[in-house]
Amino acid sequence: MRLLSSLFLTSLFLFSVAVSAQEEETTKREPGHYNTNRFKQLYEEFSTPNMFRTASGAPGPSYYQQQADYVMDIELDDKNTKITGFETITYTNNSPDKLEFLWVQLDQNVRAKDSKSPLIESSDTTPADMAGNFVKTYMQEGFDGGFNIMAVKDAKGNPLKHTINQTMMCVDMPKNLMPGEKFVFSIKWWYKINNHVINRARSGYETFEDGNHGFVIAQFYPRMAVYNDVEGWQNSQFWGRDEFALPFGNFEVNITVPADHILDATGELQNRKEVFTKEMMNRYEAAQKSFDKPVIIVTQEEAEAASKGFSNAKKTWKFKAENVRDYAFASSRRYIWDMMAVKMGNRSVMAVSMYPPEGNPLWEDWSTRAVASTLKTFSRMTFDYPYSKAISVNAKNQGMEYPMICWNHGRPDKDGTISDRKKFGMMSVIIHEVGHNYFPMIVNSDERQWTWMDEGLTTFTQYVAEQDFAQTYPEAIAPNKKYPSRRGPANKIVDYMAGDQSQLAPIMTKGLNTYNFGANAYAKPATALNILRETIMGRELFDFAFKTYANRWMFKHPTPEDFFRTMEDASAVDLDWFWREWFYTTDYVDIGISDVKKFFVTSKMNKEVKEMMAARGISESDLPPLVYLVEEGSEDFDESMRNSKLDEVQTLKEYIMDNIPVAERTKLKRPNYFYKVTFNKPGGIPMPIIAEYTYSDGTSERIKYPAEVWRKNDQSVGKVIASEKEIVKIQVDPDEETADIDTSNNAWPKKKELGAFDQFKNQTKTD
Repeated sequence: MRLLSSLFLTSLFLFSVAVSAQEEETTKREPGHYNTNRFKQLYEEFSTPNMFRTASGAPGPSYYQQQADYVMDIELDDKNTKITGFETITYTNNSPDKLEFLWVQLDQNVRAKDSKSPLIESSDTTPADMAGNFVKTYMQEGFDGGFNIMAVKDAKGNPLKHTINQTMMCVDMPKNLMPGEKFVFSIKWWYKINNHVINRARSGYETFEDGNHGFVIAQFYPRMAVYNDVEGWQNSQFWGRDEFALPFGNFEVNITVPADHILDATGELQNRKEVFTKEMMNRYEAAQKSFDKPVIIVTQEEAEAASKGFSNAKKTWKFKAENVRDYAFASSRRYIWDMMAVKMGNRSVMAVSMYPPEGNPLWEDWSTRAVASTLKTFSRMTFDYPYSKAISVNAKNQGMEYPMICWNHGRPDKDGTISDRKKFGMMSVIIHEVGHNYFPMIVNSDERQWTWMDEGLTTFTQYVAEQDFAQTYPEAIAPNKKYPSRRGPANKIVDYMAGDQSQLAPIMTKGLNTYNFGANAYAKPATALNILRETIMGRELFDFAFKTYANRWMFKHPTPEDFFRTMEDASAVDLDWFWREWFYTTDYVDIGISDVKKFFVTSKMNKEVKEMMAARGISESDLPPLVYLVEEGSEDFDESMRNSKLDEVQTLKEYIMDNIPVAERTKLKRPNYFYKVTFNKPGGIPMPIIAEYTYSDGTSERIKYPAEVWRKNDQSVGKVIASEKEIVKIQVDPDEETADIDTSNNAWPKKKELGAFDQFKNQTKTD
């Protein structure tokens, strides 16, 4: 009987809907359409899985990557700010393809006198300009810092034909390089080093007030381009913004500098006893056992004393690095040097800082501690740091990363003042750049094509690391209670996502072609991942999936699809809708409350049901016992209903008496208040509806409706709430977790906007 009654009632309502649909159909018929559902799968956007990259997001059974090994002899000319080098490259073809030629990257050519990089940017006049900038732009000859390629030869010393196209050089081989074969060749080169403070760049030198130089040297040698299953040769030109795509390899590097320089670099120092003093060796050995504070290797007094001279003698520092994608070094006679040990599994690695006296006391206090804390957080989120050290070098206006070494800005003002902006800026850039050891130095994505894959993932993990740093060193952030992170929390990206759509680009855009590089490549992907972790997936699921991705692609070359697929594969959470909306579009989040209706329960038939019955010729005696919901303020509503209780609804009372055992009746809920809440979505991105319901007794509860609630209706969603207590307030996204760009529609009752006079009155009360 219960089933028949239910079927009867269902058919009655379906009939009503059908009649309405037929009436509308006679006036208008909508055309057909493609599947535009925001929750459809990403088969059209994703590349097809294959033997190289699987549908799970893991490397396939035929995955391969090339290897480029380097032996280099480098000399740094401090006096003439010049660098020369001779390198021998052993290139191994691990691909299934025969290679007709090799592509080598000449990144320094972006600074060549005939560089085309400045020509691709639009320029305009300004009403006023700084004199220095005016002279540089309109009066000075451009700096010529491009490579001078002196020779390219094979292993027997025979010249190799080569063609230079801007920042790329094609090397012709005597014969095709077949799968499994190696090719050995050498390049001799030199170039003038740029002043990175004047000619802004990722590497170069700065001049201190005493005339000494601080060198941070990178992209300094011709580097092999990547060849893989996705791009073939990744020989996209370096225009100055998009960073690098590089194969892994082993390096043996000998760097000759003035004898009074202090130097550190990618790799293990092979001749420490030759280049260290006895006192430095003793301090280094102490640092290897110091896990709670840094040990000074070269003191400020020693650095300042060295700065007063200029040695004409030379010293060669010898390094070896295994399984790294790049190489960089820093050198100066003005560097202070400190180190401390960091536990990493069953071994220890060294956290290291190099900085001039201008960086103190800020750098001596916090740089190496920030390095150590960062290694711990990133390792927890990914894998144990595999290299022997991580170095933070202080360089003016810098923030750049390389394997095991990075350059970072941040110094006290000349009068010794350390503002919060300077302090936290310095700490954050160190955390960020040290974090890049994981993305992309080890999880080796293609920066030239997909900037967000290293910058976004690093910025996301940086946010986690900043909070960890604050917990480990609360004195570093005092009097703040939390670390003042600039990126990560959802509300930090709202202004960008609410901006002019003509000035936005999807995250899945080549970095060179984006309008707001920082927001698009760093902040938005970091925010998206933070929302996934905190609001959609939860920390446990997210952290496991994120760690799975990192471990699958450690020392390999992942693509965006590999990341997206792994996050789903390791969590059992369908995120195609999320990737599409956050990464492939410029849509924004805006979810609000469009309507709240209050209902009362009664046995009295309402007008809507009467009309449906009349349409079918049904009398009341034909119906099973029904319970009716009457909307407050409707024709069927009367004030007496406000005080009615469920026990007074006769049809409901009879049903319970006839169908529910006495012992079970005490377990029944007794809702006296019924509401239909309609949530709307003016924004494009579907997100979970986080609704906080506040009751008349002051209590509240939150319900999170999954994003899939929007799958059938992209405009609005209704939810019926049956409550034992009266609802007095509803708030959507109370903690600003979803990056909602317009919170004016997030509350019920809608907050009243004060007029100008009321605002003035309130202001005078507070003044």
